[in-house]
Amino acid sequence: MLSGSVIAVTSGKGGVGKSTVSVNLATALARSGKNVALIDLDIYGFSVPNIMNISSRPKTINQKIIPIEAHGVKVMSMGFLIKGNDPVVWRGPMLGKMVEHFTKDVMWGELDYVILDMPPGTGDVALDMHNFIPQSKEIIVTTPHQTATHVAERAGTMAIKSEHEIIGVVENMSYFQPIEGQDKYYLFGKGGGEALAENLHTEVLARLPIQEPQEGSPTPAIYEEGTQLYTEYNKLAAKINELHS
Repeated sequence: MLSGSVIAVTSGKGGVGKSTVSVNLATALARSGKNVALIDLDIYGFSVPNIMNISSRPKTINQKIIPIEAHGVKVMSMGFLIKGNDPVVWRGPMLGKMVEHFTKDVMWGELDYVILDMPPGTGDVALDMHNFIPQSKEIIVTTPHQTATHVAERAGTMAIKSEHEIIGVVENMSYFQPIEGQDKYYLFGKGGGEALAENLHTEVLARLPIQEPQEGSPTPAIYEEGTQLYTEYNKLAAKINELHS
């Protein structure tokens, strides 16, 4: 079973960086000294093993799964249970079984935080998560673009209707700022995160910039010390810790 504070990272649509936010928030919380688990509940579109460059598979003891540990985080994903990059072709009832499986049949130990990387939208997994993990809170990820925030509002509305607290909004890809420059370029517009937070009666937790790829890094989507996003994710983790102190 799960202990600690459970935070579901959700979005209305794909492509807004939800999984990248989930992974970097989890690793930043671990750097702050917390015991953190990351559960990849995007059953069809799992990407956490690839983002974290995990190639090993979990072992089992007495029919219980021992999660993989990477970057100081305990990790479980559908990607550990299938062959290669095969697709998952399941109907809805099987999805609920995996949500229950990942929460009840994994040896998580004592945790401070559980980060859930949710699939985009308001489908079966979101419904099952709300039922199996009623104590979970939510972070809504969006870009500043009006279409992204419009769709993300549905995910937030679902959380409110199911009586799950929304901690706040993370506006990803907020702007691009060249390493050697001071000017910011708002490639996807401005103000989307603020508008979404206002509509959902919550706050903007972070505005994350677009960053140039980290060449030569084995995990280019996990931002390393010295990068702007490393600093921004540390700030986000500090804010989460403050909210849960």
